[in-house]
Amino acid sequence: MKETKASGQETLIWGIRPLIEAFLAGKEIDRVYLQKGLKSNVFGELWPHLKESKVPFTYVPSFKLDKMAPSRNHQGVVAQISPVRFQPLDEVVQITFEKGETPLLLILDRITDVRNFGAIIRTAECAGVHGIIFPDKQSSPVSGDAAKTSAGALMRMPLVRTHSLVNAIEYLQQSGFQVIAATEKTDDSLYSLDLKVPTAIVMGSEEDGVSPGILKRVDGRARIPLMGDIGSLNVSVAAGILLYEVIRQRTQKQDV
Repeated sequence: MKETKASGQETLIWGIRPLIEAFLAGKEIDRVYLQKGLKSNVFGELWPHLKESKVPFTYVPSFKLDKMAPSRNHQGVVAQISPVRFQPLDEVVQITFEKGETPLLLILDRITDVRNFGAIIRTAECAGVHGIIFPDKQSSPVSGDAAKTSAGALMRMPLVRTHSLVNAIEYLQQSGFQVIAATEKTDDSLYSLDLKVPTAIVMGSEEDGVSPGILKRVDGRARIPLMGDIGSLNVSVAAGILLYEVIRQRTQKQDV
């Protein structure tokens, strides 16, 4: 199988047959880049694997593929191999409850910056988060750069990649979780919420925050009080504040 290490130590494979082999071998593929207008009989053999696996793919100009795999016959196909194995949501939920701990999950809604993605995972691991859920599209690649930024936490954290965050949220609610969105679009302070019960926290995109469709489905909203003139925090910093408020509530001694 044709493989190479790209920048950030992420593994790339190129060529239609090698990618088919990767699917058949059960490789964890992060995403696939396809040349615009790609049509051939052998590509027709690859297409069912792409559709069945639900691996995110993007059509790009040929020059981008040339840059990713210079001086190689990529046949219009380049793929990134994930450094980690993604886990099913139901498996993560089951394992979390079996630990006998109060579950805490993190949902990342369109976090596309790899440095923020890695920093959030690092903080989440330190805070004892049981798993992170993110969409298969409009999300940072799970790459070597993300692993480096996370200081290795990426390799320890259970990761769930889903086609629908809405469906994932509904499943969590049916499983006994409260789902809380971090947003400035509320009067409810973070510090007024009860976070001692099974909880999943939603962090929104760096530009737009939590998407409206998800805000409609959450059980509560949490605003971080800001005392300065700047109207927002970096998303990785905001995630840390929320997660450590959960820790504070869950570890404080009860009044006698």
